[in-house]
Amino acid sequence: MRRYLVLQDGTAFEGQAFGAETTGPGQGVGELVFTTGMCGYIETLTDPSYYGQIVMQTFPLMGNYGIIPADFEGTCHVRGYVVRQWCDTPSNFRAQDSLDSFLKQRHIPGIWGVDTREITRRIREQGVMNAVLCDCPPDSLAAVQAYAVRDAVAGVTSRQVQVYPPVGEKKYRVVLMDFGAKANIVRSLTRRGCEVISVPATTTAGQVLDFHPDGVMLSNGPGDPAENTDIIREIAGLFGQVPLFGICLGHQLMALSQGADTVKLKYGHRGCNQPVRDTAEGRTYITSQNHGYAVVKESLREGVVRYVNANDGTCEGVDYPGQQAFSVQFHPEACAGPRDTEFLFDRFCDTMKKGGA
Repeated sequence: MRRYLVLQDGTAFEGQAFGAETTGPGQGVGELVFTTGMCGYIETLTDPSYYGQIVMQTFPLMGNYGIIPADFEGTCHVRGYVVRQWCDTPSNFRAQDSLDSFLKQRHIPGIWGVDTREITRRIREQGVMNAVLCDCPPDSLAAVQAYAVRDAVAGVTSRQVQVYPPVGEKKYRVVLMDFGAKANIVRSLTRRGCEVISVPATTTAGQVLDFHPDGVMLSNGPGDPAENTDIIREIAGLFGQVPLFGICLGHQLMALSQGADTVKLKYGHRGCNQPVRDTAEGRTYITSQNHGYAVVKESLREGVVRYVNANDGTCEGVDYPGQQAFSVQFHPEACAGPRDTEFLFDRFCDTMKKGGA
């Protein structure tokens, strides 16, 4: 069956339908973004940071190893899925489902057979834009043009406190502020002897400190970081009280809490091949990333830029000397993705052990 991807500027791309139907008000409307990972489509589809977005894969073939629930990073919140080709006969001993069935079960429409290279070039040249997946091009694009990702953190955060025991001996207690946390953040902490207490994004600084944590982890998440004014205020109240480690959205919120600014990027950084340079050691790491906003490094008042993107020079990490705090824009816990920067979890544990940065 035919299906169309229609951009907010009226450009339409014809392909074939898979996944869920597109019927219903607002169905299939979202912010169209691309990700460059050659693998990891399971982790991509279940990353809460894609809340409200239509995800397009630049690598041509998706679905070849099926769906593996053990590899889920969270709950799927994407609004649509765009691929060049999908595999309807996956081959993997761990596979329990197909990509098509996964999308149908979660009411997510997909399209395949479109020229994803051409669409990617358009986004790179013109910037991220809204789009709609539909079986018949709409007469009006007003709803598509008016769409915006709002209240994203509220849409993905947990609703209650959850406790994850450490693997082996308990060494530290970490409160994880869940802004859309990926499951591998929890795993990366628990296997280092951390008891992890995951709390909703609405938790206050005082409530966090009532757990008597050795450290606080600020997770990844979706949306415009500056929208989260209440959360930013609470994070400011944690600075200097306990060791802090922020990832992705957590990194942006930390910077905002210290008076810095954030900016929306033209098309963001999404994929598992983003080069990041450590300004302190002169080494470059290959990282996994998924974000559409960045900290304006010139606006930093308290922090010191530690990592920069080797492609465009944007801020990828900040150290806060004397505040027991540091943050990174990329994902050191990434799975699937490179594991070059897993040592940052060890750095966090060392900070908790010493009681200072």
